[in-house]
Amino acid sequence: MAVIPVALAGRAYEVVIEQGVLARLPAVATRFLASYTGARKVPCVADTATHRLYGAGLETSLAAHGFAADWFIVEPGEAAKSWPVLERLTDWLLGLGVTRSDHVLALGGGVVGDLVGFAAAITKRGVGFVQIPTTLLAQVDSSVGGKTAINTAAGKNLIGAFHQPGLVLIDPLVLDTLPDREMRAGFAEVLKYGLLGDAAFFGWLEANAAKVLARKPATLEHAIATSIAMKAQIVAEDERETRDRRALLNLGHTFGHALEAETGFSDRLLHGEAVALGMALAARYSARRGTISGADAARAVEAIAAAGLPARLAELGLACDGAALVEHMRHDKKAEGTTLPFLLLRALGEAYVARDVDLADLAVFLDQELAA
Repeated sequence: MAVIPVALAGRAYEVVIEQGVLARLPAVATRFLASYTGARKVPCVADTATHRLYGAGLETSLAAHGFAADWFIVEPGEAAKSWPVLERLTDWLLGLGVTRSDHVLALGGGVVGDLVGFAAAITKRGVGFVQIPTTLLAQVDSSVGGKTAINTAAGKNLIGAFHQPGLVLIDPLVLDTLPDREMRAGFAEVLKYGLLGDAAFFGWLEANAAKVLARKPATLEHAIATSIAMKAQIVAEDERETRDRRALLNLGHTFGHALEAETGFSDRLLHGEAVALGMALAARYSARRGTISGADAARAVEAIAAAGLPARLAELGLACDGAALVEHMRHDKKAEGTTLPFLLLRALGEAYVARDVDLADLAVFLDQELAA
């Protein structure tokens, strides 16, 4: 078991990592359920797959402590992060009479967490929510830090708010039912922490990737706890990404979001897979710029490929050119006026924000990667 504090002034909360914690949720989250007295039910949001796997268990756990659940179920996938679903969810919460003292339970992956977090942020100008992430990607990334958003026709996560959860409960046991592809996609975000700021952790992951992906309990918990501890420290230093510190967490994402857009935000390329390929591109582009050696870039790419993640752009078979991918990047929410910051590498374990990237040169690089 590990308890990691996210030390934000006035909004501090804890991330609890414990095998079997989902079954003990009411005991661990007592104060977040205290407002649900009498006939009031606890609002719970999940996608259909997660509800099927864990809905009954959560209801049983709540019932043992005198609570009942009321469910809002969405379809799996990025399509749920939309205006229509957000509208239905907020209307549902208002219909239940939620107050700013209440907490909504978000049971699921990053889509559910993002959707519920944003709905909580805008309902009555801010109700509480508890994150219960059920994918590795959500456990080590989106459930911590308070970034909430939906997607629009203009791009991914462009409409959102910073709204911190009251509590994050991580049960590694739920990963036993996670498909292997989703597990690998989540591992991309774990690798990200080693590449952006901890060379020793990156080396540990090179040696232990197979055990993490095989869900070996001690190894998996160490990978999750180390990742969250790093993110918690970064978020505490730069909650709203006003400086370069939190921006480091976007390593691989500018490339990745462009690839997601080009593939229609579909199952053709999962978010974690896009981030993995984005990190491989960032490593090779860093080598092109001379900030890291070709050997270090190759080592980063090999770690990504060894985990069964996409590491070569040509493998996607995209029907576009580099200029089209750069155009997607221009719509990235991290764009600053006429500049587009990129997360690149000075070394394995040392990322930095580059604001001098020549987009014409980047398009040439991407054309070469598409043809490689």
